[in-house]
Amino acid sequence: MNYPKPERKIMRQFRLPLAILLSLVFALLPFATHHRNAFLYSASAGAVHLHSMDHSGIKIINSSFLGGGARNYYGDSLPDKLDVLYTVPLGTGETFVKKGEGPELWSGAGWTGQPLVIEENGEAYLTIGAYDHQLRKIRMRDGAVIWKYMYDDVIKGTGTLWHDPSASCPEMEYLVLQGSRLGNENSLSSAVVPSFRAVSLQSGKAVWKYNSHHTDSYSRDVDGSALIVNDTVFLGLENGIFAVFDPSPENTCLSEGLIQPIVSREYRLYDKKDIIKHGGNLVTESSPCLLNHHIYISSGSGHIYGYDLQKKKLDWDFVVGSDIDGSPVVTADSCILVAIEKQYIDGRGGVLKLNPRKAPKNSVVWFFPTEDAEFGDWLGGIIGSTAVNHRTKPAGYPDIAAFTAIDGYFYVVLQNALVRNKTVVGTDGITRYPTPPCVFKFKTGPSISTPIIVGDRVLVATYGGVFLFGYDRYMQFTLLDKKLFGCESTPYAYKGRAFVASRDGNLYCLGQK
Repeated sequence: MNYPKPERKIMRQFRLPLAILLSLVFALLPFATHHRNAFLYSASAGAVHLHSMDHSGIKIINSSFLGGGARNYYGDSLPDKLDVLYTVPLGTGETFVKKGEGPELWSGAGWTGQPLVIEENGEAYLTIGAYDHQLRKIRMRDGAVIWKYMYDDVIKGTGTLWHDPSASCPEMEYLVLQGSRLGNENSLSSAVVPSFRAVSLQSGKAVWKYNSHHTDSYSRDVDGSALIVNDTVFLGLENGIFAVFDPSPENTCLSEGLIQPIVSREYRLYDKKDIIKHGGNLVTESSPCLLNHHIYISSGSGHIYGYDLQKKKLDWDFVVGSDIDGSPVVTADSCILVAIEKQYIDGRGGVLKLNPRKAPKNSVVWFFPTEDAEFGDWLGGIIGSTAVNHRTKPAGYPDIAAFTAIDGYFYVVLQNALVRNKTVVGTDGITRYPTPPCVFKFKTGPSISTPIIVGDRVLVATYGGVFLFGYDRYMQFTLLDKKLFGCESTPYAYKGRAFVASRDGNLYCLGQK
């Protein structure tokens, strides 16, 4: 099998001594000394752990999309009701979607748009990017905005928080790594599109910018969330590149007129056949997950790739053929769940459970198809990611997987069970696979959000509203509350409150008054 080769290794001939850099960019770029972050990866279920708290009294609660490297943690507790405790206006911004057409106005925040959470000396804060082009740090107690940082375009994805325990400058000790669309003044042919940046959590100032280069893909946005292992970032870009680089502000280079991180390796997440089949739709919008010594990432070119951290190469490739937007999610039995969109394939979209310890062609554990349905530009399947419950489930509860689909339904399946004597047709329209039992199905309206499961509660955000369910060990589900504002983003739960951004222009804090 031919695996993608590194695109290039950015030359370091333009790397400058720190003193010269400081003199050039002092007004915009306070620097810190080189550091090593606090992330460690375990050998079980891809868990990523953080040191509990550093000397400055700061603790990271939610480090990245869906809780970090395993993409399977959503907070500590959900409320019993969805009373609106407060809202934070996120405003409206312009973006250009189709070439030759005028700008569109987008309000609030959207896919994936999950808040990141930190505590500072007992006070909780969240950060979130929005469609008004601004990244915000917000005090959770009352919704007060602490700072804003302006990007060149709307911000769609979820950021990643990085802690440097050895930084000598407090301003550089915590960074928010956040992507955006390519920029209203930019085009695919622009020399520089700095659509991924590092922003100081303390000051709200950018410390470096990453140029997403033009490739065979028709996008230079960055929607995916970075995965950080030790001192290295692993990130999928919408130009179809899987980038590996050092996020340290000390180890940067002056390149293409920007202070940029040093990129060690870049891999194409597509091949020539994908260009023929997909045209320019080779974008990677998903966030990589960590499982044992491998990183797994799904690509819009129709592949789920595995990257060996020890061998430093892509060595696993499951080919679906469809566009894939959802992030791989690690299960309790060290498999991954991948949501599949209905596009470029003869079969239906749905959820695949894959065992990556096996060869790709033998790795399918089960497939659960959803119905074909047209909504917007989508034809069916699942755009968001799959939620699992093993991190917070009560004793005696089974392992479940939950997801929302373009067909308008919220589904819950038993993740470790199969329907006896039944198979379903796979994504290729030919191959048959085992399928899990569906224990709950509810008409919520179409959704591209990811549900969150915390304990015996599930929060589901859709275009039709936000739904709170309770469930018991016998898989009896009860609708506890709902709010009729539409969402594309994914919620997060913290101390009995739920935080979710809406397309109506607001970030909502929901709980019981």
